[in-house]
Amino acid sequence: MVVKFGPLCLWILRRRQRLCCWNISCRNSQKTVVWTANRDGPPVSQNSTLLFTNDGRLVLQSSTQRQDYNIGDPLRLASSASMLDSGNFVLYNSSRSIIWQSVDHPTDTLLQRQRLLPGKELVSSVSETDHSTGKFRLAMQEDGHLVQYPANATGPRYAYYASGTFGKGPGVTLNLDAGGHLYLLNATDVIIMNLTQGEKSTKEAIYIVRIDSDGIFRVYSHTSGTWSIEWSSSLNRCAPMGLCGVNSFCVPNGGQADCICLPGSKIVDKVTAGCEKISDADGCGNNQSFTYAIQELQNTTWDYSPYSIMSLSEKKDCEQACLEDCNCDAAFFDQDGCRKQKFPLNFVRQQDPRTALIKVATAKYNTSDGFAPKEENKRSERTS
Repeated sequence: MVVKFGPLCLWILRRRQRLCCWNISCRNSQKTVVWTANRDGPPVSQNSTLLFTNDGRLVLQSSTQRQDYNIGDPLRLASSASMLDSGNFVLYNSSRSIIWQSVDHPTDTLLQRQRLLPGKELVSSVSETDHSTGKFRLAMQEDGHLVQYPANATGPRYAYYASGTFGKGPGVTLNLDAGGHLYLLNATDVIIMNLTQGEKSTKEAIYIVRIDSDGIFRVYSHTSGTWSIEWSSSLNRCAPMGLCGVNSFCVPNGGQADCICLPGSKIVDKVTAGCEKISDADGCGNNQSFTYAIQELQNTTWDYSPYSIMSLSEKKDCEQACLEDCNCDAAFFDQDGCRKQKFPLNFVRQQDPRTALIKVATAKYNTSDGFAPKEENKRSERTS
């Protein structure tokens, strides 16, 4: 279902069946979702309707859901709705006063002349076609700091982008003007940081800011039917922390990002979901079905929460301690000692001077027949 409002439109998506605002034009084949209602709610049916009720509520009705979803505040009665040329979807009361507007509840996108208020955030979508809550967020903090985090983590050690404006608050907002100028404004209307310079406003150009599903937030411009990237928070596609899931790390590859499983692990489902152990080994050296070895990874770190910290001065002693410990799947070794940890490992990345030690299990027996040791099979092949 589509409801047209000038150059923008309101659409119930047929793929995931959610209520969204599309940018540019209902007739344009290159539609861009800029706002989503109830993004994590259950999908609704294709014959869903957007209805003004007699008691002044705007609701999304679905034949597959027992309960309607309210657009706006159900306690404040609306008499009309409007999709403004700015992209703001607005509900009015009988006095034509705004009682609710979509720009106060952004999902992953800021429109021209929209601002991200203190304490608010943009959260990425899962993908270009799935607009449910994704893995990354852009937070306009109360302290004046604009910071990017994984969606399920917070605090300085998890930040993978920061504006450097800590302590400039309260009251700092992120703003996008009509010419694509992205900047931070303090409570006295003074610009404290320019993220982009922007251009002179033209009727032909439309600008948006979006935190994409890959965790990078970008400024886009739309002219002559084409979207172009004007600015990015990072050119390193591996910068977003947690892009590759547990037990895996990101490697740049020609402007793209490849996710690599840690030694001894394999992709679970899709690579962004992370990796799991290849074998069913229990990690104990007395298991007769497997042999164990330590594989080093240089300049590798993760969100470590060790269950054991040992005061060891030699790397070989740390390796041996992990091999002899049934619970140890990995360890860090540095000047502070040996830190042992179990899988899964979160936020693995290659940007740290420490040495990572991964315990890798190898089956002693040929899995094709379950009996003959691999070494014996090799001898048989050589002698036959």
